[in-house]
Amino acid sequence: MKIAKALATWIPALLIALPGVMKLTGSAQVAETMRRLGVEGVTPLLGVMELTFAALYVVPATFKIGFLLASCHLAGAIATELSHGALTMNPFVPITLLWIGRLHPRPPDLLLIRPCT
Repeated sequence: MKIAKALATWIPALLIALPGVMKLTGSAQVAETMRRLGVEGVTPLLGVMELTFAALYVVPATFKIGFLLASCHLAGAIATELSHGALTMNPFVPITLLWIGRLHPRPPDLLLIRPCT
């Protein structure tokens, strides 16, 4: 069970972090895609955001906020690609694995917010 939980956490996190690294390193393919989508000016910021969301996701104390931020970010990526007619599978795979990973090995209180005491 511990291996399944680790895989369900780390695979989506790596799939979120890898594009972030590619954005920060200035990959030509990523730069061209960002240019076509009209967001080339914020590519480094998007890279930092993706690395931050992945880091928040793997830390047990912050996994809920990391999960929410990563889900919203990937949903925005899907919406941006849809609006520009450039839809690929790139954002679908991580968001699907993110949700499967959160729902499978953990209890269903995923988004339950408990008051601070």
